[in-house]
Amino acid sequence: MTKFDWRPLALVPALALLALPLIGSGSTWLTLTVAGLAMGMIIFIIASGLTLVFGLMDVLNFGHGVFIALGAYVATSVMAGMGDWTTSTELWRNLVALLLAMTVGMLVAGAVGVAFERVIVRPVYGQHLKQILITMGGMIIGEELIKVIWGPQQMALPMPEALRGSLLLGDASIERYRVVAVMVGVTVFALLAWTLSRTKIGLLIRAGVQDREMVESLGYRIRRLFVGVFVVGSALAGLGGVMWGLYQQSVTPQMGAQVNILIFIVIIIGGLGSTGGALIGALLVGLMANYTGFLAPKVALFSNIALMVAVLLWRPQGVYPVANR
Repeated sequence: MTKFDWRPLALVPALALLALPLIGSGSTWLTLTVAGLAMGMIIFIIASGLTLVFGLMDVLNFGHGVFIALGAYVATSVMAGMGDWTTSTELWRNLVALLLAMTVGMLVAGAVGVAFERVIVRPVYGQHLKQILITMGGMIIGEELIKVIWGPQQMALPMPEALRGSLLLGDASIERYRVVAVMVGVTVFALLAWTLSRTKIGLLIRAGVQDREMVESLGYRIRRLFVGVFVVGSALAGLGGVMWGLYQQSVTPQMGAQVNILIFIVIIIGGLGSTGGALIGALLVGLMANYTGFLAPKVALFSNIALMVAVLLWRPQGVYPVANR
């Protein structure tokens, strides 16, 4: 049995501790660290869908961004229709509105994912170059359809009233929404890890990746399982779009394409197809973005690329490479 490698797990606290003396103020460091972890968790939710699709289906879906934007826009419409709930000062009413927006966003993104897989992805299974080209085309078409439905202009996605503002932890100021984002991210990771490692369907999916013919000979339809994986990946992208839209407090049709860069940095750092690696990569990206944004704003745009290069120099296949890649 292969011994688990704990060294990559030390990267996140190591980066945080390295930034502490550079920032100087303990309260500022804590504020930036929590903000970075929250941003990382939102990026992980988005990236987990793409990681799942690539890791289990070997599909390079460059159209992932359309599900991000779709989830955000659907949430905008749902929350606009629940104005009495989102403007209430009662936390439970805000959370119900947010949960409903997340649920509807995931359902719509997952439903569109079914059509996307059947029409666009299915004809190019096993052909990576064609997958890249056709899924990018699918994303462009998806963005144009979003413009037809909601319009091309930026739309506001205001934060529910009770989630605005900050909590004080000593001298550190921690935004309420960032705490919620961390909790949602941890929940998504725990559910994914449990499903893939502890359930029969997770076992079948992983077995199907390793030896499809053997699993099919036992009477299981791997194609249906893989379609289910694609739908779940699309739904997670929709959930991440809701979280990212609230994080930015606005949505645009191009928001998915803009986030795609961070997503691919995350899955490359994590090891293509690794859910645990994607979590570590997302947290590193979130922390790096916040620390460099505070310390050296002019280099913030390039900091995550530098981070990716540094990790790949240490581990060329990512922190937790999938064995069959």
